[in-house]
Amino acid sequence: MSSTILLITIFACEIAFWLILAAGLTSRYLLNWNRISSFLLYSIPIIDLVLLAATVFDLRSGSVATFAHGLAAAYLGFTIAFGRVTIDWADAVFARRFAGGKAATKPPSHGLDLLLLELKWFGRCLLAVAVTISLSYLAIVLVNDPSRTEAFEMWMRLPLVTAGLWFLFGPLWSLLFYWSPRSGKA
Repeated sequence: MSSTILLITIFACEIAFWLILAAGLTSRYLLNWNRISSFLLYSIPIIDLVLLAATVFDLRSGSVATFAHGLAAAYLGFTIAFGRVTIDWADAVFARRFAGGKAATKPPSHGLDLLLLELKWFGRCLLAVAVTISLSYLAIVLVNDPSRTEAFEMWMRLPLVTAGLWFLFGPLWSLLFYWSPRSGKA
């Protein structure tokens, strides 16, 4: 498998995620097919297994790791950390639009509540980083050939840069610009 095919697989998995999510929510809210909706929504993790299997198969076939292999690890990390909240968000949007669900609550705009929310999202970012780095390291160990896993070295550092930027423009930004030391609020 070439890196182009793996990139296509990654994009296909992303498209499949949104299509299956939309089909599951359409089944639930527009067609009232609750069993089919549950089946579709619970089958979403299979997409990640397909991507993982394609990546492992490619590496086990003797391919040299490329950017695409690391991107697959990052995709899996993102899905593990943010997949459920993405599904819950889409479910709430469908419920509001098609089933008279309650309006979304506005996120806090200042103070301790905003800082805690930013820290929560940053925690999810750290989980995604940990999964990405762990999968990259696991690939390096399993392939056991530095000449074939050089691309994963970048994926051991790039997520840390992402986490640093997330912290800078998330929790730290909220603390510095939306926090008043006198009252604990902006």
